[in-house]
Amino acid sequence: MHIDAFIQRFSAQLEAMEALPLPQARHAYDILCRTFAPSDPAGMRIKDGTVDGIDVRHFIPRHRLPGCVLFIHGGGFTIGSIESHHGPAASLARALGREVVSVNYRLAPEVAYPAMLADCQTVLEAIQPIALVGDSAGGRLAIDLAHPLIKAPPLGLIYPTVGELSPGCLGKDAPLLSRDDILGLRQRCPEISAAKRDLAPPATGIEVLTVEHDPLTQPIETAVANWQEAGASIGYRCAPQMVHGALHAQSQLPNMGSAWQAFCHALKHRLVG
Repeated sequence: MHIDAFIQRFSAQLEAMEALPLPQARHAYDILCRTFAPSDPAGMRIKDGTVDGIDVRHFIPRHRLPGCVLFIHGGGFTIGSIESHHGPAASLARALGREVVSVNYRLAPEVAYPAMLADCQTVLEAIQPIALVGDSAGGRLAIDLAHPLIKAPPLGLIYPTVGELSPGCLGKDAPLLSRDDILGLRQRCPEISAAKRDLAPPATGIEVLTVEHDPLTQPIETAVANWQEAGASIGYRCAPQMVHGALHAQSQLPNMGSAWQAFCHALKHRLVG
């Protein structure tokens, strides 16, 4: 698939979703994202469960190493679920050779950001993961989960929201995610604007994956520089020509697929046990 075809198909569906009530829009988003996901890896067991009332999905490779990884989906804090990000979570479990637990945290506007973070915290405390991986909005949640920990596990961050998210800090508009989209997130969830908090690295070992065309890439690169200066060990890669959301189609977009596999390979080497 060419990136232009992905953008056209994804953006057309996002535009159609704007006319739907939020529950239907969320369902449509789940379906849209799943259409880009490959078949589940051979031999992988997938089972749904709950942790203190919070829905989770377990991705268990046939030959797994000890320890599990907490995966936190994206979706702008208002949409997204274990369904929409089934493909990335399954791919992550296969690449790492570890069980991945994907968390279905509550969303805005039904709850505020602290409640989303509390849901993820509940699952983190229950499963004691050896790594945290977050996609977009989930990357922000992963960072904020890691900051208070005395010894945070390795982090995997996929184009997360970082910094103050002000107009002067963001990069140029890009397909599928505009500067106005991000500023709207800041208004709905003011707690995600974390410029001062992001000066300190959330963990000593971090792997970051961004894309070339994304207004969030510029603040991410600023945060990476700050974290490296503070002594964190950080692996950074940017997928050329790709856009925010391209992870869903990583199996069909060569540049995204290569960057994703490199990200997973580097994160795997940070895991112990």
